[in-house]
Amino acid sequence: MSWALRNAISWFGAFVERAARATDIWVKSSEALVDLTHDLREVALLAGEQGGTDALLERALDYLSGSIAYDLAAVLELSGDQLAVRCARGRLASDKVRQHRIALADVPSVRMALESRRTRVLEEHDHAGEGDPYDGVLDLVDGHSCMVVPLFFADRTLGAMTFDRAECGKYEPGAVDLATIYGQIIALAMVAAEQARTLHRERHRLEEENRLLVDEVTRQVDACALLGRSQNPAMLKIARLARQVAPTDAPVLVTGETGTGKEVVARAIHSWSKRADGPFVKLNCAALPEGLVESELFGHTKGAFSGAETDRPGRFAVANRGTLLLDEIGDLPLGAQAKLLRVLQEGTFEPIGSDRALEVDVRIIAATHVNLEEAMNAGRFREDLFYRLDVFPIELPRLADRREDIVPIAESFLARVAAQTRRGPWTLSDRARDALTSYDWPGNVRELENCLERATIVSPPGSIEIDALRPKKSRTRATALSSDPTSWPSLSSMEKDYVERVLEATDGKIYGPGGAAEILGMKPSTLQSRMTKLGIRR
Repeated sequence: MSWALRNAISWFGAFVERAARATDIWVKSSEALVDLTHDLREVALLAGEQGGTDALLERALDYLSGSIAYDLAAVLELSGDQLAVRCARGRLASDKVRQHRIALADVPSVRMALESRRTRVLEEHDHAGEGDPYDGVLDLVDGHSCMVVPLFFADRTLGAMTFDRAECGKYEPGAVDLATIYGQIIALAMVAAEQARTLHRERHRLEEENRLLVDEVTRQVDACALLGRSQNPAMLKIARLARQVAPTDAPVLVTGETGTGKEVVARAIHSWSKRADGPFVKLNCAALPEGLVESELFGHTKGAFSGAETDRPGRFAVANRGTLLLDEIGDLPLGAQAKLLRVLQEGTFEPIGSDRALEVDVRIIAATHVNLEEAMNAGRFREDLFYRLDVFPIELPRLADRREDIVPIAESFLARVAAQTRRGPWTLSDRARDALTSYDWPGNVRELENCLERATIVSPPGSIEIDALRPKKSRTRATALSSDPTSWPSLSSMEKDYVERVLEATDGKIYGPGGAAEILGMKPSTLQSRMTKLGIRR
């Protein structure tokens, strides 16, 4: 409980004692004074509790029943120009009462109580022409005892507390004073509960942000480790290039098939750079509608377009003094390409709806699986932007061309899943390692990770076996040939790839109808010999 809340509780207790001694209306003995003070302190202490607000308010009304007579006591919350019953106690309380809403325009007497912030005792003439707040819900006699206590905190009007008795009469001044004090404590309790909910949400938000930040750091560490311990000559060269370009601010263009790990390279460059302590921000240019790309990149001002209710910084502003990864840059609309070129040339941009240029210090890494030179020749990509981005190109090989990296990547991914989900840990059996290494992985690292994630779902902690690693059925795809014939795959490697795909499609079945031998048009014994020659494990 906060220092301010403790002081408020103490002040209210002292005030009640002075008020009770002065009026001597409701408290006739020192024992009653102790009980009353105890009840008020209990109500005040509720404000510091964590729990359901409705239960808190119901307990507060129950405490009041010993000091203020009522057949119905209710706390109503202000929502726009209506009061909605939040909780109700007493013999007249019912589900119908708890669902009741009061339009302030229909009950001027209640509205005046809220505006004046003064407790009002309503008499029969007050309802002339407007009826009772609970008309249609309760059948109360004309002239019944009725009191409205406004609930407010600082400059906020929270709602009201009402007291009703089924018999005629009016609440005495002592009861009014006491109800007013209770109202202030209940308002304090409502605000405290609201702040507790807000703090609870903020705590979870910060925990989630912290988890994401830890995950970002972990991914960057993993990226550096993966590049650093690769045994593939092509990847060793890429790691060397990444380390060489990292200390500079030169734009980097990372190309390669989808799922080859372009983001991994970008994270490693950021981690090895002088911007490592700054933000690493990424934007998938292909994942956004064309109308939102510029807003995501450069931000917008309030009212810049329909739905822009507040100012919003773009990715460039967020990435200031850090690195911005523009993934799938080949899908960036031409209009956004022109503005991107200006940022690269001048280091300034204007948010949508603003005429003021903002300066930023951002290192750009672009990634794409699209051939940008072909896109440029086709008029889909600006020539000047291409040459701005193509300062330091890095091309990633397919995962099938660096099989020695498959197991280290798989083990790193399994460790990360175990840390994030608090399940596992998992290891790979020898047969599982062989299966991962021999598969062609047309979807590259992304397909490998998807396969491993499925395996962690169906496998208990410990060794992952080959049955849990069965990849999805590979879609048939033509092997893309480069313009250099010396880099074309050999006939035996293409034959091996085809046989493996047929075996995968038949779940390893060789003999009989629908078997691999029948599909390939050869005898089962001939297929087995061919598999041995090609180094295919059954």
